[in-house]
Amino acid sequence: MNTRSSSIATNRVAVLLIATVLVLAACGGGEGASVTVAAETVPPSSAVSTSLATTSAPPDSAPGTSTTAPVELPTFPLTGLPITDAAWVDRPALIAKIDNAPGAWPQSGLVAADIVYEENVESWTRFAAVFHSQGSDPVGPIRSGRTQDISLGTSLDRPLLVWSGGNDTVTSLINKSDLVNMSVREAGPNGGYYRSSDKRAPHNLFTKTSAIWAVEEGRGGRPGPQFSYRGPADPVPGTPVVGVKVNMDGNMRSSWEWDERSGLYLRSHKSDPHVEADGTRVTTNNVVVLVCEYKTSVADSRSPEAQTTGDGVAWVFTGGSWVVGTWSRADKNSRWTLTAEDGSAIALTPGRTWVQLIRKGQAVEVPAGRTLDDVDWP
Repeated sequence: MNTRSSSIATNRVAVLLIATVLVLAACGGGEGASVTVAAETVPPSSAVSTSLATTSAPPDSAPGTSTTAPVELPTFPLTGLPITDAAWVDRPALIAKIDNAPGAWPQSGLVAADIVYEENVESWTRFAAVFHSQGSDPVGPIRSGRTQDISLGTSLDRPLLVWSGGNDTVTSLINKSDLVNMSVREAGPNGGYYRSSDKRAPHNLFTKTSAIWAVEEGRGGRPGPQFSYRGPADPVPGTPVVGVKVNMDGNMRSSWEWDERSGLYLRSHKSDPHVEADGTRVTTNNVVVLVCEYKTSVADSRSPEAQTTGDGVAWVFTGGSWVVGTWSRADKNSRWTLTAEDGSAIALTPGRTWVQLIRKGQAVEVPAGRTLDDVDWP
């Protein structure tokens, strides 16, 4: 059986398992209802990786009895959350290069991405937002790519790169890479790209993830997990803290503050809440701060390139706690390995993850008992 056939067979099993669990859940009466938090629908914590299913009693049980045993649900690879639509599992990951210059604010689509990488570029930062378990119509503003996107995206197995293009060297390297070029030109007239009227060029290019997936034509692959996730019974590791403050290139200041009520980290630009165009606060379940060396890109002497293979210091903020450790990736095809100082693996909270690719000294934690304002910017 080839890889594609094996993938299809696996998904058929997943569909049957999901259908079975949904039927059993319906018989259970109300268990597994959705909870709306900060304009998004998320499953309750009890449904993160398991659901209850009734099974027949063992042979030596009393007649007519049954037992309740946990049945593990298949999960989305980039969030660790239960699959809500099996048809989405086989679609490729989509990386949208989203502008973060002041002229681009507010953006659209950041809270729908499974993973967001924030990277230093020339005088600003830019986002590489990875979509798979859900999409965003619209998404943007869309801007140009960088050579560092190749290392970040290759481990996602032929992801679709949604970008406005790049110089000749960047474009050539993207076309030679495993990333699928879905620029305005390559996606074509059905790619969903348009210019909005509420921003000035070049900060006004948008598209729709649904349109990009529709014209993908089987060129993309199927992403595997990039991180490890905790089970519902696993304890939250680390030291409780308020959050983290980050000051990346171009004095791009942002902070993340743990909100115990929603179980999410809330993002701010400097002291102002970071909100999307529809008013939704930018949030995430995990903040992963990775210290990277930045070298000069071969495509432009002004362009920094994050070195995301090798290893470095990692700070992981998850479930209201802070874990200090290291990150490692053997090569661009490898997932991230996060290891705590005691040698144990660092597992994230199932859900969305924001990755800050910083230089040394660009982040500072906010200890418990303090406020964001109490701690100076790094």
